[in-house]
Amino acid sequence: MASSASLASLLLLLVAVSMSQAQVKIFNLHASDLPSDILGTTDGFVKVFCGPAALGQTAVRNNNANPWWEDEFTYYKAQENDVLRLEVFDKDLLFHDLLGVCQRQLKAGTHQHDCFLEKGGTLHYSYTLNA
Repeated sequence: MASSASLASLLLLLVAVSMSQAQVKIFNLHASDLPSDILGTTDGFVKVFCGPAALGQTAVRNNNANPWWEDEFTYYKAQENDVLRLEVFDKDLLFHDLLGVCQRQLKAGTHQHDCFLEKGGTLHYSYTLNA
């Protein structure tokens, strides 16, 4: 039978493994059929968040309803079940229109997703979480 010290060590090891951090990489961001506004075709960009961290934003793709962004984002303190949040905007002169928000809990492995935006259009993206 295992001693209480062995069981305590095993428990600490299991907690450490479950709390370990991983790396997430967000890539292959592109959108389709983004809506136009009174100023014309969408000038789209995406803000990227993982858990509590703001990872940055893509470049703005002017006058493009089907933009593709080459930007990639990496976060080294990710954990499985952290929330990946992508906010899609149309850049305007005075303020930026929020077209939609995509949220998903991270799972280990490589995944591709399509997210239907509240104001129209679809955001497509991929991520890899290395646990």
